[in-house]
Amino acid sequence: MEIPTLAVLEGGPDDLTERVIPLQQPGAHDLKIPFRGGYEHFMPTPRYADTENGSLPVYVWCERTKIAE
Repeated sequence: MEIPTLAVLEGGPDDLTERVIPLQQPGAHDLKIPFRGGYEHFMPTPRYADTENGSLPVYVWCERTKIAE
C-alpha cells in the first residue's frame, strides 16, 4: 500500500480552516500543526475519508500546547 502524503483533520479549533494538509513526514504517528501561538496536536485514526484527492487517512484533534518562549 502506498503511504499517503495528505491527511484529513477532524476536530480542533473551528477557525483552523485547512482540513486537508500535507503530511510533513508521511507515515508519522502524530501531527503537530502551528496555530495562533501554539500547536494543535492530531492523532491518527483507523479511518479514511473520501476526498477529491482520493482516500486519505483521518487524524483527530487531541490537545493544544503553547510554543515555548
